[in-house]
Amino acid sequence: MRNISDLAATANALVAKKKGILAADESTGTITKRFNTVNVESTEEKRRDYREMLFRTEGVSEFISGVILYDETIHQKAADGTPLVSILQEAGIIPGIKVDKGAKLLAGTEDELVTEGLDGLRERFEEYYQIGARFAKWRAVLSIGDTMPSDYCINVNAHALARYARLSQEAGLVPIVEPEVLMDGKHSIDDCFDSTERMQREFFYQLSQQGVALEGCLLKPNMVLSGKEAANQASPEKVGEKTVACLMRTVPAAVPGIVFLSGGQGDEESMVNLNAISLEGAKVGAPWELSYSYARGLQATPLKIWAGEVANAPEAQKAFYQRCLVISQARSGSYKQPIP
Repeated sequence: MRNISDLAATANALVAKKKGILAADESTGTITKRFNTVNVESTEEKRRDYREMLFRTEGVSEFISGVILYDETIHQKAADGTPLVSILQEAGIIPGIKVDKGAKLLAGTEDELVTEGLDGLRERFEEYYQIGARFAKWRAVLSIGDTMPSDYCINVNAHALARYARLSQEAGLVPIVEPEVLMDGKHSIDDCFDSTERMQREFFYQLSQQGVALEGCLLKPNMVLSGKEAANQASPEKVGEKTVACLMRTVPAAVPGIVFLSGGQGDEESMVNLNAISLEGAKVGAPWELSYSYARGLQATPLKIWAGEVANAPEAQKAFYQRCLVISQARSGSYKQPIP
């Protein structure tokens, strides 16, 4: 049975001041694509070496509160035999686990998706808790188009997210819920606002219906952005304004924190937009911590430097530490853009 005070303590630790979450939960297929960009063969050993390099970066716990792991990774041991989970725990970093099984075509639609993975989830949660995980993540994916996202797609994904969240809390793990409205397309920032608001309203309704304790839950949403192919791209200030306004309409104050995904943005874009959101949140008195749960936004540069070579690890770790530092600055609204 869940202990809400323990869940709340973990949730608050994950969004502690200056800190955010490293999303290192890429599936084998996804990390293989990223390794291909730096000409590294994606073997189990190479994937282990890469994540171990990140996790052993000295001082990174100043900025990283938790790490979301993939099923393969949470079971792996470092080259010296130390479980990767233990490396994180010894650094004061909370291990987490991605538990969804990916998005599949939603029956009755031509191009909308639903996330699968509820079957057997209670038993998987029990195993992950024993290994050391203390939080989990589930991602739903919605697209913007002429008729999308449909109410049907929103309802089905919100229901699944809420079922996952309740099971996660019953197992003693803080659920991170990730309803992502994709930035692919030509839509305006206002279209993104509308779709994000619809999704989050339904999602929090479903959480209440299923008795999820909001004090022990974190939201991982998209930022409210212009579509990637939109002719007119909204400024960071507009992104901050629209994102916070949407959250103020939809997210209860009982939620301890919001950890934004970088969602396909470039390194600089993900920082300046987070910085603008942080400043806007402070301006309006947002009731939650505004933080980050980045994958590419933290990893792209160190991955390129590492390139599969052990000798490159020290420089890659320096780059990873620097990425964590500047994104932490953006999380507090103190990031200064490089001089052009």
